[in-house]
Amino acid sequence: MNSSNQQVSQALTARPPGLAAQTSDEAPCIIAEGAPLAPLARAYLQSLLRGDRHIASKLMLNAAENGIAVRDLYLQVFQPAQYEVGRLWQVNQLSVAQEHYCTAATQLIMSQLYPYVFGGEKTRGAIVAACVNGELHEIGVRMVSDFLEMDGWHTYYLGANVPAPAVVQSVVQRQARALAISATLTPHVRKVESLIAAVRRTPECSRVKILVGGFPFKTDPDLWKIIGADGSAPDAQAATLLANRLTEESIAV
Repeated sequence: MNSSNQQVSQALTARPPGLAAQTSDEAPCIIAEGAPLAPLARAYLQSLLRGDRHIASKLMLNAAENGIAVRDLYLQVFQPAQYEVGRLWQVNQLSVAQEHYCTAATQLIMSQLYPYVFGGEKTRGAIVAACVNGELHEIGVRMVSDFLEMDGWHTYYLGANVPAPAVVQSVVQRQARALAISATLTPHVRKVESLIAAVRRTPECSRVKILVGGFPFKTDPDLWKIIGADGSAPDAQAATLLANRLTEESIAV
């Protein structure tokens, strides 16, 4: 076994320095034992928690090269690993610095998979994706943007902390058919509502479909209706199906 493969093997079983064993009264690990890519997700997470993003990157690139779909890597590795990072932070087993490192590393590794993301033909039109002003948690909407790209959308991803006027301007300039807005923190829901209102007031955006997502919309499934969106979805795959359905319905009308 060569050195890098040995490190990958060790990542499957080794506990990262400073990470205590889980106690019986804590919530269980979010990475389910029976999930198809659970061993890969655990190896990936362990590598990040040990501060070795190079091994984490190698795991993902090797998986993609060996035929595992990028969609599956996003949904079954990146997503549960990030949820588990958040859980470990909430129970004080990770520091803020460690949480930020894991998130930044995942974003970097996602970008390394972009040759698999951006290769397809774009037939569905343009969509803008952004976090509201003040929202810094962007990895979820970035996953949504990448899924849409893989499904034939031309995505215009603005990232975190985008002022409302800039979002509206981008929707108009790109002649976007849809807008995906993300907010992770409950206090930012009002900003989502204000952004939606700004889009609705803009004549050029009269047919734009608006999708929202993030933690507040998972905890309250009807919140999207209250703030005037066209729909919400719990993950990137569901968001892609929703965007397709909403825009296809608008054409049929």
